[in-house]
Amino acid sequence: MSNEDSVPLKASCLCNEHVFTASVPKSKLPLQISACHCTSCRRVSGALYTTDIEWPVPGSQVDVHSLKKFEFSKKVAVFFCGTCGTDMFWGHPHDRNEDLLAFSGTLENVNEDLIKLTHHIFVGDTVDGGATPWLLHPNADGSEAKRYETRPTGDNVVELPKDWPPSSSLTGYESRVQDTIPVQCKCKGVNLTLQKGDYTNVKKEDLPAIIDPKTHKLEASLCACDSCRLFGGIDVFPWTYAELRHISSTSSAQSLPTNIAGLRAAVDKKDGQFGTLTYFASSPPVQRYFCGRCGAKIFYATDKRPNIVDVAVGVLDAKDGARAEGFLSWNFDEVEAREDGKGGWREGHYERMEKAVVAFREERGYPKFWKKQ
Repeated sequence: MSNEDSVPLKASCLCNEHVFTASVPKSKLPLQISACHCTSCRRVSGALYTTDIEWPVPGSQVDVHSLKKFEFSKKVAVFFCGTCGTDMFWGHPHDRNEDLLAFSGTLENVNEDLIKLTHHIFVGDTVDGGATPWLLHPNADGSEAKRYETRPTGDNVVELPKDWPPSSSLTGYESRVQDTIPVQCKCKGVNLTLQKGDYTNVKKEDLPAIIDPKTHKLEASLCACDSCRLFGGIDVFPWTYAELRHISSTSSAQSLPTNIAGLRAAVDKKDGQFGTLTYFASSPPVQRYFCGRCGAKIFYATDKRPNIVDVAVGVLDAKDGARAEGFLSWNFDEVEAREDGKGGWREGHYERMEKAVVAFREERGYPKFWKKQ
């Protein structure tokens, strides 16, 4: 097959320690994928869903021994970079002859119509629909990605209607559901609690920049920057933001560090309150925290904000659903840093997603993001 008839694929992790290459015939493009929204996928990634492609090299010819392996189930394992945390592949825990699935966020942004999202599975786990409202027509050809309650196999095919869940069942912009929320990865090696914080008597001008001045909920956003994409193994990563003083250990009454330096020092010392938490210093002022056992993304921290961390939304165990609207105030006006997708297949993907995010906000009558007003 000539180079003109094929498209090169490169999957790499954030630290670039692991790089895998392959090629696919142009005649097979776009590659059809599905998005999994099950609770386990969210807890093992930190994202709102996972997407992957069939890696076009037989599993027996792909050396994944240098990657860390977490047995997700008896038949499925996640292979991730032990240095930076990037999820690289799904595969069989023990049978190297089984083919691999590469996480889409690891793929190079080639200038081709690379991916077509055909359907969503295990959407029922999200309760509130998760990220599916802005991924209903995500493809360049405008085609629909159908939503299924579980996995559409055999006779167990339950397609969710377009109005699921009904708006009346959603928490909405102003209502609050809970004052504390568990922060847990898939293996529960990281087991923390996030508190809402009391800003009742704080003047609007004195509120932290991460606090919605009307609801006092925590800011949440969708990030498409290359670093978060590679870190999470997903093309758009969801973050919320919290003061460290509002994060506590679920298993201990001892106070946790309230600044980034203290957090870093505690993890370096293998402080038991943080369990399996580890980090990768992706740049001099930045540390990206993940579970060293299952690979779940947990925090983003920068020395420029000494008292605040980004928290991965996928590891929040909210009562009202994957978006945790009873706790979070979302920026439904943009996909942040989508300019990183320019020049490749992600450019159009991000543009379509941003339009759908704005439409989702408008359809539900939510106000514009307070920082955009």
